[in-house]
Amino acid sequence: MSHHRANPVIQECLLMWCLVFLPDRAVGTSSEADMSDWHSHFRNEYEDDQEEAEDNDEDVRYVGRDSLVFLIDASEAMFEMNDEDISAFDMTIQCVHKVYTSKIISSDRDLLAVAFFGTEKHQNSVDFKHVYVLHDLDTPGAKRVLELDQYEGEKGNKSFKEKIGHSADGSLSDALWVCSNLFSDVRLKLSHKRIMLFTNNDDPHTRDSSKARMARTKASDLRETGIVLDLMNLKKPGGFDTSLFYCDIVSVSEDEDAPVQSRESAKLDDLLRKVWAKDYKKRAVTRLSLKLGEGVEFSVGVYNLIRGARKPSAIRLDRETNEPVKTKTRWFNGDTGSLLLPSDTRKAQVYGHKQIVLEKEETEELKRFDNPGLVLIGFKPLSLLKKHHHIRPSQFIYPEETLITGSTTLFSALLTKCLEKEVFAVCRYTPRRNTPPRFVAMSPQEEELDDQKVQTIPSGFHLIFLPYADDIRSIPFTEKRMANEDQIEKMKSVVQKLRFKYRPESFENPVIQQHFRSLEALALDLKEPEEMEDLTLPKNDVMDERIGHLAEEFNELVYPPDYNPDAKSHQKKRLGEAAGGAAKKPKVELSLGEDEVRQYLQSGTLGKLTVPVLKDVCKQYGLRGSKKQELIDAITGHFAKN
Repeated sequence: MSHHRANPVIQECLLMWCLVFLPDRAVGTSSEADMSDWHSHFRNEYEDDQEEAEDNDEDVRYVGRDSLVFLIDASEAMFEMNDEDISAFDMTIQCVHKVYTSKIISSDRDLLAVAFFGTEKHQNSVDFKHVYVLHDLDTPGAKRVLELDQYEGEKGNKSFKEKIGHSADGSLSDALWVCSNLFSDVRLKLSHKRIMLFTNNDDPHTRDSSKARMARTKASDLRETGIVLDLMNLKKPGGFDTSLFYCDIVSVSEDEDAPVQSRESAKLDDLLRKVWAKDYKKRAVTRLSLKLGEGVEFSVGVYNLIRGARKPSAIRLDRETNEPVKTKTRWFNGDTGSLLLPSDTRKAQVYGHKQIVLEKEETEELKRFDNPGLVLIGFKPLSLLKKHHHIRPSQFIYPEETLITGSTTLFSALLTKCLEKEVFAVCRYTPRRNTPPRFVAMSPQEEELDDQKVQTIPSGFHLIFLPYADDIRSIPFTEKRMANEDQIEKMKSVVQKLRFKYRPESFENPVIQQHFRSLEALALDLKEPEEMEDLTLPKNDVMDERIGHLAEEFNELVYPPDYNPDAKSHQKKRLGEAAGGAAKKPKVELSLGEDEVRQYLQSGTLGKLTVPVLKDVCKQYGLRGSKKQELIDAITGHFAKN
C-alpha cells in the first residue's frame, strides 16, 4: 500500500485525468516549489487557539459580515388574495419575519435590510422615486421585528396602503441602485452581499423597453461588484415565466440548479425553503490537499453536513448599565503578590517524581504531528466498513478548484473508480496544525437526482473517522436466559406494529426551542411564549391503538400470573428483609499517620486518596483547603518544609 502508483485504482484515475489536460502541463501535480506558497499561506492559520478553531465551522480566510437585502415588490398585484386566502405580500412579510427572528438566534452578526419598490412614497439615501427603504443594513433586533409586524395580515396591508401606498411607475433599475448603495454605506467588511427580490410580476417593464434595458445593465453591474441577485418568484395566475425578463437579471451560481431557480412559490413553506437554500452558507471547515502519491495531489474543501445545536452561552452584563463586561485573567506570584507576565510562566509535567519544565516552543512541538492535509494510505472493500466504526459525525469533501487547477477532474476520476470497484480509501487526516492525525475512510457517494432532474444528494466523499485500538472496548456480557419461540414471535408482532420512519428534521430539540421562544417573548414584549409541542414524547394513545391486546399477550407469555410491576420495589424490599438483610452501613474512612502520608507522597499516589481522608490529614496538621487539589498542595507543601 505504500507505493500508491502501483495501485490500479490510482493508475486508472491518473489516466482519466491526463486525457483531459495537455501533456506539457499536468496541473494537479505539484513540486515542493509549486506548493510552497500554498503551504506558507496556511502555515499559522490555526496555531493561536486550537479549541476555538475546532468549534469554528468556516474557513478563517473568509472573514466579514454576511449581508442580505430583502427587495419586495409593493405593486397592487402583490396584495391580491390567492387560493390559500393569503396575499403574496403578506406571505413575503411573514417569510422576512421568520428570517429576522431566526437570524437573531443563529447569526446575530449578519446584516439585514428591507426595501420596497413600486411605492407611492419614497424614502432612500439617493431620493429615488417609488423606492421605500424600511430598514437599512444593520443587525436584526426586536424593534425591527415589531416594525415588520405592523404590515402583517389584513390590517397590515391596509396600514401599508395608508402609510406607503402603491405605484405602477416604479423602476427596477432604481431599486437595484438603492440596494447597491445600502451595501456601500456600510463601513464594516462584508464577506457576502445578496439581494432577494420578491415579486409575482414576471415582466415588470413590458411597456417600457428603456427601463427594462436599464434594469439589465444595473443587474450586470451588481454581478461585477460581487452582489448576488436572487429571484423569489411568487405564484401568479397563468404561471410565472422567468424567460420573459428575469432570466437576464438574476444570478445563477455554478452549484445551483436552473429548475429550482424558476420554480414559483405558492405557499409560505415553499418560499421559506427556497430562502433558506439561498441564504445557507456553504462554507468549508478547512481547505487542504489530498496527496495520492509523490508529486500527485489536489485540493479539497471539507464541510460539516451535521452539527449539534446548542444554546448560546450567557453574556455577563454590568448590573447598573447592562453593558457587556469583558473578562481578563491575570496571574500573580503566590509569595510576593507581583504580577506575572507570560514570559515569567512555564508549563511543567511531573514524571517519575520529577518536575519536567517545558518551554512554550516545546509544548507546541509536542502537539504538532504533521502538516494539514489528507494522505492516501490505500483502498479497502466497502463491505469491510462496519457501522460500529462510527465514532463521531462524518464530514464531507468536495473538490476546491480555486487552489489547484484540475482538482475537480482528478477528484471526479477517483470518485468514479471507487464507485465502480466498490472500495473506500483509507487516509491519514490532519485537519489543522496542533491537531493529532486520524485515520479516516473516504466513502464514495454518487449523485442522485429527482424526477425533475434536480440534485437531491451531491457527489463526493464522506470522511468517516475510524477508531483507534484505544477507542474499542471489550464489554463483558452476563449470561441471560434466552426467550422461547413464542415470546420472540409475539415481540416481533409488537415491534412491527410500532415501527415508523424516523426523520431527524421532523423532531426539534424541546430544550433549545423552549429557550429561544422564551427569549423571543421577552424581546418582543409578548404576554407569554409561543406554545411548543414536544415531539419527543411518545404518543401513548396511538401506540395503544396500534398494538391492541398484543402487549397483554406478551406479558402473559413472559411474566408469572401474579406479577405486578407497580409493586416491584416493595416486593424487593420485603424479600431483602425476609432474607435477613441488614441496613447499609456508612463507609468509614480511617485516618492516616505521618509515615503513611509520607509513603503516599514518595510514591506520588496522594491524589488517589478521597477528599474526606485528605481533609482529615489537613485537620491533623492545621492546614486549610476545600478542593482536592488545594488539599494536596497544602499537604505537599507542609511535608516539603518539615
